[in-house]
Amino acid sequence: MTALIALLSMLLLIPSGVLAGMVARQELTNAGWLDARHAADLIAAADRVGRLSGPEVTSSVPGVDLVQVVAPGPRVIAASPAARGLPPLTSVWPSPSDPQSDVQTCAHPALGCIRISALRVTSSDDSTVVYAGGPVQGLISTGVFDALFSIQVALLISLAVWATWKITGRTLRPVEAIRAELAATNVNDLSSRVPEPNSDDEVARLARTVNSTLERLEKAKTGMDHALAQQRQFASDASHELRTPVAGLRAQLEEARLHPEDTDLDDLLGRALRDVDRLQAIITDLLLLARIGAGAPGAATREVDLSESVRMEVSRRADRLPVQLRLTPGVYVDAVDTQIARVLTNLLDNAQRHARRLVRVEVRPAGDSAELVVDDDGDGVAEADRARIFERFTRLDASRCRDRGGTGLGLAIVRDIARAHGGTIEVSASDAGGARFVLCLPLAARSGGAAPPPASHAGSGLASTR
Repeated sequence: MTALIALLSMLLLIPSGVLAGMVARQELTNAGWLDARHAADLIAAADRVGRLSGPEVTSSVPGVDLVQVVAPGPRVIAASPAARGLPPLTSVWPSPSDPQSDVQTCAHPALGCIRISALRVTSSDDSTVVYAGGPVQGLISTGVFDALFSIQVALLISLAVWATWKITGRTLRPVEAIRAELAATNVNDLSSRVPEPNSDDEVARLARTVNSTLERLEKAKTGMDHALAQQRQFASDASHELRTPVAGLRAQLEEARLHPEDTDLDDLLGRALRDVDRLQAIITDLLLLARIGAGAPGAATREVDLSESVRMEVSRRADRLPVQLRLTPGVYVDAVDTQIARVLTNLLDNAQRHARRLVRVEVRPAGDSAELVVDDDGDGVAEADRARIFERFTRLDASRCRDRGGTGLGLAIVRDIARAHGGTIEVSASDAGGARFVLCLPLAARSGGAAPPPASHAGSGLASTR
């Protein structure tokens, strides 16, 4: 940019400087001629009215010190002090038809080059002629005048180059800051942002676009890291939890092949089928967790009447303990109905596995959320274990060990489904003496925040439903 401005400045300023110098020099030259003519006019006018007396004349025009009044002959009859004793300054003799002439001559070595205006006093044949002028200015003859214009042009070009360098550098300084910040950004940390200038020019818009791109990349990286973590977790869980049942099944089959005469085929097939069922259940739950964690629920959400969904799910079950229902009608949530049914199934399976005599399910609105509460009167969950029981394959004490049934993934599935629907799942102590699981989901628009109806509509008459 600076080189381009320097080239354009030279292309424009150098010809302009040369032209300006020529014009200024011409104007100065014209001004010198005008002074000589003016001095000649004054002396000629004085001669016409007879005011010249004696051999000495004086010029009143500054810069014009060579004055002669010359009679035909030619002979000098009057002169200024600077021209006293000199022959006629020039041989030019104006005619009556052209009474004034300008001439520059260098015929007098002592005077150098002089500029003379010759003016005929009258039109008669014996008229005198006035010569008035002065030496040619040394400023013009030596070229100093051109040097001044050359210096001026050089200074203007230098000023243009310096200003362009400074202005361009200041303009591009934010770009350099953006470049430096981007150079320091790496794929492991995309949280940095480039500085945004307090303006609305192209650089500021570039900075905002870069920051927006970095934000999108950071979100994409976070999503990718989450997906990779889910894949690693799935591979780890699958390899860890499937190894034991597969090894047990293999041991049973190899033992039967080694000792066929001591093997009860029906017993072997029964135990093998139980191991296969357990393998199938674990694989199914792991695949469901992988789909939920990857953000692929597998079906579109719709408005689900949570109370009606609970009623239908409980009615299809054949549990060892009756399920008491406290259902507030008209509690709608936006959800995938099959996944909500899976949540209820897992919570009921967990409650039935650990309850002694009571399992209770309650659906109620709570502000902008819907709550699904499952209580039992079992041993409960220790406060230190309430956060980690939702982790995959968590082993607690004997009262809530996964070996008493299930795959050890039921509560992890509940947690992931709740998160996928924008909700939460928490466990606390129940007033029945066991554990209380509370699932909170955002209410759908049609039921948003409505007050619960009277208790007579709560559905408590289904206390014995299984």
